[in-house]
Amino acid sequence: MIHRRDFLKKGAICTGAAALGSQAAAEARGENEAPASGYGYRRPAFKKGSRLLFIGDSITDMKWGRNEKDRNHYLGHSYVYLIASRLGVDMPEARLEVFNRGHSGNRITDLRSRWKKDAIDMKPDLLSVLIGVNDRKVKKGASFDAEKWGENYQHILASSRQANPDLRIVLLDPFVLKTGWWMNKGGEWDASRAQINQMRAVITKLAEEFNAAQVPTQDVFDAAARAVSPEHWIWDGVHPLPQGHELIARRWLEDVSVRWK
Repeated sequence: MIHRRDFLKKGAICTGAAALGSQAAAEARGENEAPASGYGYRRPAFKKGSRLLFIGDSITDMKWGRNEKDRNHYLGHSYVYLIASRLGVDMPEARLEVFNRGHSGNRITDLRSRWKKDAIDMKPDLLSVLIGVNDRKVKKGASFDAEKWGENYQHILASSRQANPDLRIVLLDPFVLKTGWWMNKGGEWDASRAQINQMRAVITKLAEEFNAAQVPTQDVFDAAARAVSPEHWIWDGVHPLPQGHELIARRWLEDVSVRWK
């Protein structure tokens, strides 16, 4: 078995960034279960030909080609691409289909307005959602309505579960780090992080309601930032650098592989 310490060393991630994979997830795999080579995860159980849909904002988008006949660019260069490449190498027999429907600048209301076309009509077997960072209200006098945000989120998930009762759902926490322009915006940073925490609490409840896997992305970045520095992972406080997307991909794979063995 590849132990956690070896995994981090091989991945060129410093020991302090150990949040890339949770101890609970490692224990859930079992001591005698060998993870896939190079990563601390086991191959998740997917039926052959499963459709994996990733949807969200610019963090998911990352310039995916809107023309899916162009196989050079159809997934973009976000964590979606990294997850797809890893599963494609480790599970070629599964013949998984992966789709990116991230749209830069999207809020939860934008997802709701395009949900039928870009989510339900795609007929996914697994739905992965990362949304929230654009919903923050950090300007003076503005306020964030966590209840309304949660109602919109609940609506889109309920409609997808109604369309496919067997749908697997993965909910990623939105995240921010204090770097980039935020270094000189103390008040706005405090409001932003507080609202992100409110969203995370909503997502925890939704994960319970829909029996979804919740990926604690904010915790992953917080631990990584303590180990190295925030700007190593996210350049502007919101958008990850390549290594930041790798953090997301690794944790997503670990949590999904534990949830659906």
